[in-house]
Amino acid sequence: MATSHLNLFLLLTFLSTAPPFIISQENNLDAPPPQLPPSEQEAVYRVLNSVNSAIPWRTVFPDDLCASPPDGVVCDYPDASVATTSVHVTELHLGYVSDYAQNPPCSPNATLDPLLFASFKHLRKLFVYKCFTGARVSLPATVPEGFGSVLEELVFIENPSLSGEIGVLIGNFTKLRRLVLIGNGFHGSIPGRIFDLVSLQEITLSRNSFTGGFNATSRLKNLKVLDFSHNLLTGNAPESIGDLTELLKLDLSYNSFSGEIPPGVGKLKKLEFLDLSYNRFGNHGVPLFLAEMPRLREVYLSGNLLGGRIPEIWKNLEGISGIGFSRMGLQGNIPASMGSSLENLWYLALDNNNLDGRIPVEFGLLESASEINLENNNLTGEAPFSDSFRVGKKVRLSGNPHLLLVKESVPPLAGEVVSSSAASGDLASVCFLTVVMVLYILIKQ
Repeated sequence: MATSHLNLFLLLTFLSTAPPFIISQENNLDAPPPQLPPSEQEAVYRVLNSVNSAIPWRTVFPDDLCASPPDGVVCDYPDASVATTSVHVTELHLGYVSDYAQNPPCSPNATLDPLLFASFKHLRKLFVYKCFTGARVSLPATVPEGFGSVLEELVFIENPSLSGEIGVLIGNFTKLRRLVLIGNGFHGSIPGRIFDLVSLQEITLSRNSFTGGFNATSRLKNLKVLDFSHNLLTGNAPESIGDLTELLKLDLSYNSFSGEIPPGVGKLKKLEFLDLSYNRFGNHGVPLFLAEMPRLREVYLSGNLLGGRIPEIWKNLEGISGIGFSRMGLQGNIPASMGSSLENLWYLALDNNNLDGRIPVEFGLLESASEINLENNNLTGEAPFSDSFRVGKKVRLSGNPHLLLVKESVPPLAGEVVSSSAASGDLASVCFLTVVMVLYILIKQ
C-alpha cells in the first residue's frame, strides 16, 4: 500500500512538473522538442569531466542533456506558446550531498574548467559542495562580463583548495539573492561592489581568509543575513551596519575587529541573532542598545574585553534564548532579572569573568535551560539549584572556591559541601539505624 501511494505521488509530481514541450506536442505533433545547443552541451560535458574524470559522462549520457540530464543538471523549458528550438541549463549542482540530492560527485583530483563561468548565459543557480579538497585550484584570472546576468544563487561550500580573490566573480548580478561562500580558500579583501547588489538577501562569507574591513551601504534594502565570521578582518566595524535595517542575522565572530561595537547595530530593530564574539572590541561595557532590540533572541559577545557590569536590561529582552558573555572582563553582581525575566533561556555563559556576590535565587527558575556556565568567577554563598539542574553537567560552577552547593535529599558526592542541617539529618538517621541493629542482636541472643 505504501509503495502504491509513493508511485502515485511520483506520478502526480512528474505530471505537474513535466516540461511544457510535452504538452505542446498535442498541438503540433510534427514539431521536435527544443534541445540544448551543441556548444552548451559540450560545456556541460567539459565541466562534469573536470570535477570527476572517472565517470564516462559522454557514454553514460549520450543524448540531449536536457531531455535526460545527469543529477545536478537542470534545464528550463520555454512556455509552450513560445516558438523556439533550444533550451538552456539554468542550474548546476556539483558535489555529492546526500542520497536525497545526488549531485555529480567530485573526485579528489577535481579541477575547475573556466567554461563553468563562460558558457552558461542562462544560469540561475550554481552550487559547488566539497569539490576542491585536494590539490590547489585557483579561480580564473578573468570571468566574462556576461557571467551571472540572471544568476540568483552563487553557493560554494567546503572547498578548502579553491583559492583566489572573489572580486573576479562579482559582476553585474542584478538578480543575485544569495551569495554563500563557506569554508573555501578565498582571500584578499571583500569587494565593495557586493554592497551594490541591491537584490541580495543573504551574504555569507564565513570560514575563508578575507582581510581588511568593509563598508556596508543602505542600498541593500532586502538583506536578511550578513555573516563574515571566521575570517581575518580587522579595523573598526562600520557604523553603516545600522543602515541594513532588514537584517535578521549579523555574525562577525572570530575576526580581529577592534574599537567600539558600532552603536548603529542598535538600529537593527528586526535583528534576531547577533554574534560579535572573539574579536577585539573593548572597554565600553555590554552595549545598552541591546535593550532597544525587541526581536533579539540570541546575543554572543564572548571573548571581547568589554569590561564593566552586566546591565539591568533584561526586562526588555524577555524573548532571549541564548546569551554568550564568557571571557569579557565582567565585574560585579549578576542581575536578578536575568533569572526572573528570561523564561525562554536555554543557554547562558558567564564563565571566566570577575563576577562576585551571590547567584540570584531567581536562577532557580531557569529549569528549562540546557546549559548555565558560571565557572571561574568569584561567586559566593549558596547556589540556588535543585537536583533537577544536574550540577556539573547542565550547570557548571567549578572555579568559584567560596561557592556552596546545597543538596538536601541526595548523599553528597566526593568534594561536595552540604548544609549543616542536611549533615545533621544524615547523622541522626545513621544513629537510629545503629540502635535498631543493636537491639535486634540482643533479642536474638
